Amino acid sequence: MDGCIEIMLPATLFCATFMWSATEVVDGTANTESAMSASTDTRTQARPPYDPELGALLDASPLPTTITAEMIDTLRAVPFTAPIEEILATRALDHQVRTVPVEGGEVTASVFTPRHGAATKAGIYFLHGGGMIIGDRYTGIVNILDWALEHDAVVVSLDYRLAPEHPDPTPVEDAYAGFVWTADRAAELGIDPERILLAGTSAGGGLAAGVSLLARDRQGPVAMAQLLMSPMLDDRDRSVSSSQYSGTGSWSRESNVTGWTALLGERRTTDAVSAYAAPARATDLSGLPPAFIDVGSAEVFRDEDVAYASRLWAAGVQAELHVWAGGFHIFDGAAPAAALSTAALAARSAWVRRTLGA
Repeated sequence: MDGCIEIMLPATLFCATFMWSATEVVDGTANTESAMSASTDTRTQARPPYDPELGALLDASPLPTTITAEMIDTLRAVPFTAPIEEILATRALDHQVRTVPVEGGEVTASVFTPRHGAATKAGIYFLHGGGMIIGDRYTGIVNILDWALEHDAVVVSLDYRLAPEHPDPTPVEDAYAGFVWTADRAAELGIDPERILLAGTSAGGGLAAGVSLLARDRQGPVAMAQLLMSPMLDDRDRSVSSSQYSGTGSWSRESNVTGWTALLGERRTTDAVSAYAAPARATDLSGLPPAFIDVGSAEVFRDEDVAYASRLWAAGVQAELHVWAGGFHIFDGAAPAAALSTAALAARSAWVRRTLGA
């Protein structure tokens, strides 16, 4: 376990999903603007404290709290997880590397298939984290692969193209193309097309939400559910939680601005941003798949994720929401043995079990 923690600590900072790595309601859907408005004085603003066990881990981290654009190339060179060969050595999974055509080129996907079980399985389409700027299809994959074995599911994980080299709409369009590719080839991949779970962490969670909106609006494939793990949903930087976690945490307000700016450039916070890029901006959430959303109470994304769940309910969409007291961003990946992480992972796994029915 000590070796795993050493390998994965860098991912916390980068919004990755393995180890370390609210928005207001729009168009007057609900009158929450005052509650979601951020204070301008971040030096004295009160905020929920970190869970003591997790806070000690943060205090011991040698990593910078703020990610800047100048750090992106360096951070991309940091290994976020153990080599995939090492991960697969203890799991009965076959691994195929496939090419997915996208606008202007192609991207790579990994397909992981349990060696045993039914001929036709559930599918999990996974989008990795990394703040839109770093990470790859193996980032945060370990728990997803464990679900593949536990629930007899085929996992498809995509290397969508990253900002700032590939700004919006490229990442979400790549993600959507990969989802369509998976559904269109369900029979070939051994997947039941009626049982595809759309999943993503952090930036990947935001992309998964965007893919759900695109699939609805383009009458594309229908996911059975969407699993949004601490999703990155709102570029506007106006929530209380964004203000509270300025200059602190595993993914600070400043790091979040870096990620969104890389994706959107000068359009960030303006009306020129699409709801597919920042799903918190969507004015209509009706007709979307059921959702699971979880987030820490001590992180930037808390308020936008809670607001998104509330708006799903208002639109008649079933959603399960968990806010973990004292959790920083992707705390369960940074410290999976911590008490809070154990509870969060158990709740998430239980929902996956109920959803996939296996």
